Amino acid sequence: MRLVFAGTPQVAADTLAHLLDHGGHEVVAVLTRPDAPKGRSSRPVPSPTAELALDRGIEVLRPARARDPELAARLAELAPECCPVVAYGGLIPPSLLALPPKGWVNVHFSLLPRWRGAAPVQHAILAGDDVTGVTVFELVEELDAGAVLATREYRLGEHENAGEALAALQHFGAELLVDTLDGLAAGTVTPHAQPSDGITLAPKLSVEGARIDWTRDAPSIERQVRANFPSPVAWTELAGERFRVLAARATPDAGLAPGELRPGKREALVGTGDGSLDLALVQPAGKRPLAGPDWARGLREPGRFA
Repeated sequence: MRLVFAGTPQVAADTLAHLLDHGGHEVVAVLTRPDAPKGRSSRPVPSPTAELALDRGIEVLRPARARDPELAARLAELAPECCPVVAYGGLIPPSLLALPPKGWVNVHFSLLPRWRGAAPVQHAILAGDDVTGVTVFELVEELDAGAVLATREYRLGEHENAGEALAALQHFGAELLVDTLDGLAAGTVTPHAQPSDGITLAPKLSVEGARIDWTRDAPSIERQVRANFPSPVAWTELAGERFRVLAARATPDAGLAPGELRPGKREALVGTGDGSLDLALVQPAGKRPLAGPDWARGLREPGRFA
């Protein structure tokens, strides 16, 4: 099929690379967000997807808004049969959704309708889900509500963080997208409407929401740490200074009050509302990450997290 691929960050570039290497379809153009400032110079640079497309000699479309008339005109000229989407970062207007005969198909990292929104993997971890997955579905105006074309389950590891889970799901998602596009071209894919029950929302995580409340139970705080890594990263305060928790494990109750720190030779335990948390990897403000026990032993006074 003739395709226009829409995507912006590295995950989209990796998926595009897999699609191009597959070779079963013709990507006639790439739709991505405009060049954005990067680094100390703040010089605008192309998105990872734009860079890959340019390297492969593919036309790059970078409109400020997807509603720009020039974009609609160019897409009509390109006449794509289908438009796969991976983290484009903008809303596709109805006029463009109706353009390709086989529609726009989006890769989403959950088993829809569970966890519609920007941070599905993070919310699956926060909720303690054992299983999540990838869905390829038809893009519609309503958020992540289109008919499902294909799914693949993924079992989350007991201590897996969001970055690790996303890396695995991105690989599965690229494979599932190619299989779905092959099926659409062959006419062997049947869309299935999402059920009206079981819908949950997964809004983007915030820095304030990543602050640890030590009165919560240890397993919940561990999930918070895992869900917020690598971004925005769970954090707390010690002696008025912000302190990031990059990895931690829930442990049996060590008799500590919520937020109370107890350094040890092989562990750095903190009390919670129920159980204790062992700080595996931490990052004090302005310093490099350190193993929790190494950091804790260097404190003059253990103190208490706020």
